[in-house]
Amino acid sequence: MAISHLHCLQSVRVSFPCRPSVSNNYCYGRDNFTRKSSSLVYASTNNLDRDLHLQSKVETVLDSVKWDNRGLAVAIAQNVDTGAILMQGFANREAVATTVSSRKATFYSRSRSMLWTKGETSNNFINVHDIFLDCDRDSIIYLGKPDGPTCHTGSETCYYTPVFDLLENQQDKEDKLALTTLYSLESTIAQRKGELEVPQSGKPSWTRRLLLDEKLLCSKIREEADELCRTLEDNEDKPRAASEMADVLYHAMVLLALKDVKMEEVLDILRRRFSQSGIEEKRSRNSQS
Repeated sequence: MAISHLHCLQSVRVSFPCRPSVSNNYCYGRDNFTRKSSSLVYASTNNLDRDLHLQSKVETVLDSVKWDNRGLAVAIAQNVDTGAILMQGFANREAVATTVSSRKATFYSRSRSMLWTKGETSNNFINVHDIFLDCDRDSIIYLGKPDGPTCHTGSETCYYTPVFDLLENQQDKEDKLALTTLYSLESTIAQRKGELEVPQSGKPSWTRRLLLDEKLLCSKIREEADELCRTLEDNEDKPRAASEMADVLYHAMVLLALKDVKMEEVLDILRRRFSQSGIEEKRSRNSQS
């Protein structure tokens, strides 16, 4: 399906605060009209040229995609911070172009033969940070941040049915999210935290002990951090450094659980710092304190 030039231009322009009128030097925004100088009209003309250039580049990328005989390709939405696969749908040229301009994950409905934007009814949009094509150029990833649960069931993602659990015991299956190693650990720690009020017999788990003893937890974090530094100072091998980092990460995540801080929040902060130098970031923190 070919994307119209009019649609592409309108989509690109949507992010600009104003556009030049053909009949005069006025610029219109959302709520009011304001008299603008000729310099703004000149700037708007430059914006139009930039729009046309961007349109051409978008068309070139879309031409490189191997659309199927219906003009579609698989489109997968992935959480930019957790790495979780949120959902899978299909997209055509117009859906991808709309996603580029709106930064909202947009798909093509095969049953309704129309575009649809995830969140248009639930407000749980997927805010796209980047788009990736696979090596064969026949599938697409929308890498973004969801505003809320992605699945219509209210689940964080649409993938919560583990096949191996079904194969092992089809009568006793349990829904659970497809989590990476990091988030499986976070889930386990959260489960241990939720069990603190439940009386237990026998020796408590190490995680439970840490959750119940803040002094022990903080001392272990300091101890493990020091041992990680020693791997550098004593020129120890890579496996040793990896092992010590695993200890630091685990104990720090227990502390985060006590503070009700999710790893996703931590990674979100790290991602936002990518385009900012460490010196500037520290200076901004100091000025806010």
